[in-house]
Amino acid sequence: MRILILEDDPAIAFDLQAILESEGHEIVDSVSSLAEAYRHLDDGFDCALLDIDVIGGKSFGIAEALMARHIPFAFVSASEPSDLPRALQQAAFIAKPFEERALLESVEQIAPNLLPC
Repeated sequence: MRILILEDDPAIAFDLQAILESEGHEIVDSVSSLAEAYRHLDDGFDCALLDIDVIGGKSFGIAEALMARHIPFAFVSASEPSDLPRALQQAAFIAKPFEERALLESVEQIAPNLLPC
């Protein structure tokens, strides 16, 4: 899968990228701010992993834009799922700190039709 990462902590972004690439996924880009994420919305990725609190604010607008484009995503955050706005409370949520297997299983669940057979 081609994946966009929105994460403002470079160490966490690196870990996410390394884990996903080790499983054969391609990272389209790893961005740290809302402005960068908005610029990449039409870059042709299959799914996205979004930290909630990033440079420029909360990623809820990005999540809504992805929903409008029918692009699956998951939040990867130390926030609580209950902190999500009502419209986003059904979104996949990966709690930080995350375990590698839990991350990979979540990616498989949010975009099962995009995985190779």
